[in-house]
Amino acid sequence: MDFSRLQASSKIGDDWVYPQPPCLNFGWLEVDRDPAHRIYWEEYGNPDGEPVMFLHGGPGGACAPAMARFFDPKRYRVVLFDQRGCGKSEPNVASAGPAVALSKNTTADLIGDIEKLRDHLEITGRMHVFGGSWGSTLAMAYGIAFPDHCASLVLRGIFLGASEDLLYLYQGNAATWEADPYALTAPGAYIKYPGEWGELLSVLTPDERCDVMASYKAIFDMVPATEAESERQLKAALTWSLWEGVISNMIPETADTGKFGEADFALCFAQIEAHYFANELFLPAGHFFDNIAALATIPVHIVHGRFDEVCPLTQASRLVAALRAAGAEPATYVVTNAGHSAMERENALALTAVMDGLAGIADRSRPRAADAGMNRGSSPG
Repeated sequence: MDFSRLQASSKIGDDWVYPQPPCLNFGWLEVDRDPAHRIYWEEYGNPDGEPVMFLHGGPGGACAPAMARFFDPKRYRVVLFDQRGCGKSEPNVASAGPAVALSKNTTADLIGDIEKLRDHLEITGRMHVFGGSWGSTLAMAYGIAFPDHCASLVLRGIFLGASEDLLYLYQGNAATWEADPYALTAPGAYIKYPGEWGELLSVLTPDERCDVMASYKAIFDMVPATEAESERQLKAALTWSLWEGVISNMIPETADTGKFGEADFALCFAQIEAHYFANELFLPAGHFFDNIAALATIPVHIVHGRFDEVCPLTQASRLVAALRAAGAEPATYVVTNAGHSAMERENALALTAVMDGLAGIADRSRPRAADAGMNRGSSPG
């Protein structure tokens, strides 16, 4: 039988609108002390263009150069940065350990880092804030804190972080899985990805599966005393990372797991996510709905995959309903035939279309001259 004509990928592939732009500047900015956190940043596009602050997902997902391809390089000045504890920022969870890298690592700290990076890059006016998944969460939290700094919020794969949202992704039928792995005893992403779900639960004992997130967090918090404990900790991080990475695509590509299957990435990604989830994202319950009036003052553009199993469409639906109740129709609301990942073709093209159609910023800031903290025209390597 020949299945070669079936669609094998839902990723963007060669269908990007814009080519990969070169990195114009990069550097590290010290944003805290005791411990000293330094965030890594890069700039792409037009140095005199409208500023875009790109907020990656996870938390702990880090940035990659391809993330600059959503934007017209002649129009936009795109800033990518790795949030605390991940990517090229220092200290890194994988190399320095969670005790150090997760210290002073909260949503409020990340909002403060955005402000410090704005100041460092001399972005004094409004900017577009672009974020997906956890990046949408952070973008909304930033917009509530600094609405006057936001020309727009461009959000993909809305993540509200409510308990039911996390239970959908990480709990599902885990408590009864041992007795009947295919029983639909609760809603959850496991329904669409039963094989990957089995891998996630295989790390845990039947008793530990009664609270999957807490059990994984306990493994991550463990200080390994033996080689076996170290191996279990790494396996847990990789399994957690691969679960989200694989199911982010409507068509899973298990043979090409990318960064999600890399040990250093997984150790950062899994442990930072577990840290934030265990602390309710370091936000008050109902934060976005209690502050919907602030969000309603900003043009909000939403792209969400209909088949998103990491952050189901109901989360975008809730946000849109709240904005409408506050008298603010979303500036854009596009539901794509895609899953969660921004790198899926339909999501990537929709996001690019949104950015191409945004109203311009009249009070854009111009970058300052190169100094010791910037490496204009260099490559980050």
